[in-house]
Parts: sequence; C-alpha cells; structure tokens
Amino acid sequence: MSRAEMETLGWDSCDVILVTGDAYIDHPSFGMALVGRLLEQQGFRVGIISQPDWHSADDFRALGKPNLYFGITAGNMDSMVNRYTADRKIRSEDAYTPDGDSSKRPDRAVVVYSQRVREAFPGVNVVIGSIEASLRRIAHYDYWSDKVKRSVLPDSKADILLFGNAERALVDLTHRLAAGESIKDIRDLRGTAFMVPRGWLPSGDWTEINSTRVDTPGKVEPHPDPYYMAPENASSCESKIADKTAEQSAPKDVVQAQAIRIMSREERQAMLLEKLHKTAIRLPSYESVSEDPVMYAHASRVFHLEANPGNAKSLIQAHGERDVWLNPPPLPLAMDEMDGVFDRAYARAPHPSYGKARIPAWEMIRFSINIMRGCFGGCTFCSITEHEGRIIQSRSEPSILREIEEIRDKTKGFTGTISDMGGPTANMYRLACKDKKIEESCRRLSCVYPGICSNLGTDHSKLISLYRKARAVPGIKKVLISSGLRYDLAVRSPEYVKELVTHHVGGLLKIAPEHTEANTLSKMMKPGIGAYDEFKAMFQKYSKEAGKEQYLIPYFIAAHPGTTDEDMVNLALWLKKNDFKLDQVQTFMPTPMALATTMYHTRKNPLKKVDENSEVVETARSGKIRKFHKALLRYQAPENWEIVKEGLLRMGRGDLIGSSERHLIPPRAPVVPLIDKGISNGRRVAAPKMNTFGKNAVGRNTPGKAAVAPIDTARPALAFRSAKAKPANNKAGRK
Repeated sequence: MSRAEMETLGWDSCDVILVTGDAYIDHPSFGMALVGRLLEQQGFRVGIISQPDWHSADDFRALGKPNLYFGITAGNMDSMVNRYTADRKIRSEDAYTPDGDSSKRPDRAVVVYSQRVREAFPGVNVVIGSIEASLRRIAHYDYWSDKVKRSVLPDSKADILLFGNAERALVDLTHRLAAGESIKDIRDLRGTAFMVPRGWLPSGDWTEINSTRVDTPGKVEPHPDPYYMAPENASSCESKIADKTAEQSAPKDVVQAQAIRIMSREERQAMLLEKLHKTAIRLPSYESVSEDPVMYAHASRVFHLEANPGNAKSLIQAHGERDVWLNPPPLPLAMDEMDGVFDRAYARAPHPSYGKARIPAWEMIRFSINIMRGCFGGCTFCSITEHEGRIIQSRSEPSILREIEEIRDKTKGFTGTISDMGGPTANMYRLACKDKKIEESCRRLSCVYPGICSNLGTDHSKLISLYRKARAVPGIKKVLISSGLRYDLAVRSPEYVKELVTHHVGGLLKIAPEHTEANTLSKMMKPGIGAYDEFKAMFQKYSKEAGKEQYLIPYFIAAHPGTTDEDMVNLALWLKKNDFKLDQVQTFMPTPMALATTMYHTRKNPLKKVDENSEVVETARSGKIRKFHKALLRYQAPENWEIVKEGLLRMGRGDLIGSSERHLIPPRAPVVPLIDKGISNGRRVAAPKMNTFGKNAVGRNTPGKAAVAPIDTARPALAFRSAKAKPANNKAGRK
C-alpha cells in the first residue's frame, strides 16, 4: 500500500491520483473503480486515496504529487445526503465505509478534499467530479444550511468540473494534459464546467443571450397595439420630410444591386444548427437567485430545459466578478462504449486491507448487475436525470452475460442467485425515442408525463430476451429484479409483466406510486394511481397463474412540495382501505438542483412559466408538519398515535378518530405490552415492526459476514492508499 505498493508496481510517481470519500471496492458499481480502470486501460498510472483524514494535508501527500492531476470525488453519494437524514439528523451508519463507520468523511467532501490537496501541493491541477460536484455546478439551494450556495467551483478552487457521464471528457482531458496542454486552455469538452473572466466567450463568432429570451420571468409587458394611431407633432413631421428630401437628392450610383440567393432547406438548418452550437445562455447571477425566489425558479426552469445533449446550449452564471461556464451535457455513450467501461478486469471485491470488515453497500450489490444508465421519467424529486441524463444508455447482452459469469466464478459467497439486474429503473433497458431527430430536438422534461409520449418506444422484448438468456447461464439458479419498476411502462407489455412475475420476483416487488392524490402527483410528475391499480391487477393475475404468493411493496413520500394535510390524510385512508401497513417510509429531502427542491425553496412551480403571480406551491417546511405527514404513512404505529391525533384535530378532522372501519385511528392510544424476560409491564411502547402486508416482520434474509475476495496485486496497475481518519469531533454525536 501507499509508497510500498507503488514500488512493487515499479512506479516512481502516479499520473493521476483519485481521492474518494468511499471505501475502495474494485467493482463497476463504484465510481472510483470504474474511473481508475478506465484510465488504466488508456495507459495511465492511477493511484487512489480512499477516505483520507481531512483534518490535515498529510494523507493527501501519501502518494506524492501526480504528474497530471488530482481527481476529487465525494464518492457514490452526495456527502450531505450520505451523512444526514431528511430531518437533518446524523445517520448512524455510512453504507460505503467499513463497518458502517459514519465518521470517515466530512460534510461537503468535494470542497474539503480539494482544499487539502491545494494545501499539500500548491499549483497542482485539480479536477472535481461525481454526483456531489455534478449537482452543485451552478448556484443551488442547500437544504442543510437553508440558503442558496454558490457553485462548487469557486468554493473548491478546482480547475475544472466534470459532470454527468464523464468517461469521454475524462479520457480526452487526461490525454490532452499528458500531451502538454494547459488545463486552463481546455475549454471545449462537453460535460465540463469552469470559471472564466466575466463576459468571456470561446471566440468572436459566439453569441450570448439572456435567459429571459428562453423563458420570461417576472412581469410580462403587454405588446403594443399595431393599429393604434398616435398623433404626430409638427417637428417629427418636418424631420421625416427632411429625411425623405435628403434621400431623394442622394446620388443614384450609391445604390448597388445585389443578387438574391435562395438557400436550400438543408443549408438553412445547418446554419441554424451552427448558430445554436455557438450560443450561450446567461442565467441570473448567483447574487440574483440567492435574493429573489422568482429568479431562482426561472434559472432552475431554464437549466432543465437545456438538458438534452441534442439541443442544449452552453450556460453562464455570474459569481461576483467571474462567470461559471457550463458546456452542453455529454453525449450518451454508445453500446460498445458502455461495454468497454464495464468489461474491465475488476477484482469484484473490497480492497484486502479491510479484512473481514462489513461494508453495507458492498453487501447490497455484490451479486447485482447494472445493465443501463439514465432515466426519462423526470420525477421532480429525483436527481438521476440531472446527473445521468434522460437518454437511456444500455449495455449489450454479451457484456451483461459475461458479467454474470464473472460473478459466478469470482465472487465469494455466490450461491447461484443474481440479486438484481437493472439500473435507475428496472425496465427502461434499450427503450428510446423512435426517431433520432425527434429525440435530439425534444424539449420535454419527461417522456412519460403527463402521458407516455407517442414517439417513445415501449417494446420490452429485448429485456425479456435478456432475462431468459440470463436464467440460462450455467450455475444460475435465480435472477431477481430489485430495481424500482416503472409500472406505467410495464403495463404496455403484458408479456413482460408475465415474464417478470413468473420468474424474477422473490416474493416482493418494489414499485413507487409515491402518492395517491392528483395534486401532489402533478408536482412529482408521476402517473395517477390508476396506473398502479392496472399493474396490480396484472401482477396478481400472473402470480396466481404461476402458483406463487407474491406481494407489491409500494413506496410513498411524505411532505413533498405541493402536498397538503388533506392530501396526506387521503393517502393514509387509501393505505388503510388497501390494508397496507408500511414499515419503512421516507420524508421528502430537497437535494441540490432537483425541480422539487426549487418548489420547496421558492414556493413556485418551475414546471410552468414562472413570474411573481404564477402558481404558488404550498410546502410542508416546519418540523411539526413534516412529522405529521410522515406519521400518517404509519398511522397504525402506536408511537405515531399522538402526532396523528393532534394533526387531525388541528385540521378539524376529528371524524376520523374512532373505533369503526371508517376511522383512521382509535380514540385511545394503543397499549402494547413490553416483553422483557417474559414479563409484561403494560407500558406504551413502539409496536413490533410490520411488513407490507400487516404481519409481524420475519427475517427473510439474515445477512452473513462480508465475503472478501483477494485482489491479484500482480495484475491491477492501481496504487491504493487507505487512510485511517481520526474520529470526527462531532458534538451532535450519533443518532
């Protein structure tokens, strides 16, 4: 490890050193392994510093100064989402750290790591990336500090930011730096952002337009009446007569005849496209959006409208005396490029330095396969679209089947069951727009809301074929689908639903209606509850035909922007009517740059044109209301009785308190006996955890010890440094 490992590999220095807030796991589901293997395949020597002690710069000096740059990432998750709950409480476990230790990464890790790197090696090139940097590339609302923060670029003092699917930009950037080009001169890569002087443009033929030309915020001035006849005064008439006389007396030979050239349709389109590619949109400045909610909502709306790589323009946002410049999003990877990323020689195990320590995230995914990227759902509370894009990028069947064989042959503890074969969504594999030109010109925020676009291909036959071939791999007993299912798409293909239900559900299937009420669903950009009912009927039908007892696990969100108290009560009544007793529920968490976060912060709806008088989105912001909304999802839990009762009485809905079926909660708090050493004392305590179908929870899968496969240190050209961080001085302590 450290210098000793570099010497074993015969290196005197690293070309690139990657710093991550996660434990190092050599598996394609973990960003640092994917990036490291990609650069290794390009011939670069890559060192990795995993979870360094950020209290000083010492750990950042461990592998020396890189020849090209430090690559900084918070890890697979945003560090604030990783460390804090929706109630801003510190989580008790970090899933990406050995033994779940929650003290191994700092808040806002990208900024902290970047500053320590600068301290360790002044003047070194710093490249930032990952979801944390990607979602903070412009001014954004920060839920944890409850204010609008600057782009991560000026705070981190990084030279360049890579956002989205950054493989192409990463490889190009690294090769150009290796060829001697200055990082300050690399300004033409898609999917990159950087700081420039105010008013900077790439060249003289570029045009800058104000974002208000794309989407007009604020007060809209009425258009002048072209038929209004205003009286002209005498002086203006005299000046016009003088101008006309001067024009008539001008020499005739001044006017030169010009030939009129009629351009073809193709030439006009090419000219417009060239102009589009050299046009940048100036968003409202950081200072403006931090002070004016309407301008923040406007900037958010324009940002999301410029998300399609086929037609997106560059974006500019002033931060003080400088600008943040965003190039258009990266083009999606082709299938062979996706295969190239995932087909590297991964060891498929945590680094052996962790010994037998349990890493929760590894336990979750070690037998799973990522078959695609991206999501065209456009759910407003989700940041996948802002990071991975709306265009689905899929791997080929042979690549996926090879990975199944790799798991079977290399991963210790494998018993024949693939735990998941999906991605951000289970059933978007190889789905795309029917026409490439339409896809490139589309400005919709979602391909499936308010209804499924007629141009979207919804044929699931390729996914069905993949499922069947995966099941046929020798040594594979079962292939489960654990990724969330987009059921409004699934019902378009009854054959797919039958295949899924018959062969790929292990008793429980996750789906996410998120809510039942149209008002809330419209702010989420989710389909109506009728689509859920349609899928449920198909699910039950095919489960019965297969002779299986299987259940749906619906997920719901409490306190989402636009949700009223009445909406949440109606959802609770729906849960009771359908005999759902939820165990785990979630409260809305505003993540950077999501459209729902804009609603939360501004109380405006960026799904429509925004001005001072546009739709107001009511949002549960106080802790008391958010707790009430969350408690309604588990109205049956004794510990929630007092909260639900108080909220119902405040609403004037005491009619829902009683002992009959039509009532939501009983008139008195449920008494649950506390069993301790066989003695019941009759205290009111939390009820035993309940599963989705109302029965006492049973341990279906007892997690075993972490299985760690050894890494062949003679093969990988990756130096690794695992720094032991000192315990964080955290006054709040653990949850």
